[in-house]
Amino acid sequence: MLNRRESEVMGAVYSLCSEKGICLISPAELLVMLPQSKKYTEEQLESILSELALDNYFELLSSERRGEKTYVISLRANGYAFKRCSVQQRRDFAVKLGWAITSAVIAFLVGWVLKWIF
Repeated sequence: MLNRRESEVMGAVYSLCSEKGICLISPAELLVMLPQSKKYTEEQLESILSELALDNYFELLSSERRGEKTYVISLRANGYAFKRCSVQQRRDFAVKLGWAITSAVIAFLVGWVLKWIF
């Protein structure tokens, strides 16, 4: 399971690489795609990308292009399944919330009925 920062970075990478499965991008271009409220730095971005690569979401190669650092990212099986997993996590959260609300209502009704009987 990814934390919020990893999920945001993976979402940006997925949106870039989902069609062909591979993309070539600079850290500056990737930072523009991330939410501005989080204030990512290039060092943080690089560490998050390397962690995602270790978790087998994609293969990460770093190179120089015209004096600028560039990443070559090719998605792997976990990377292709990222969107499906995020939708499934939201669905699981909704089901858990629904069960919690239902349980609370049933507990209230049982307590109310027992109070009325006794």
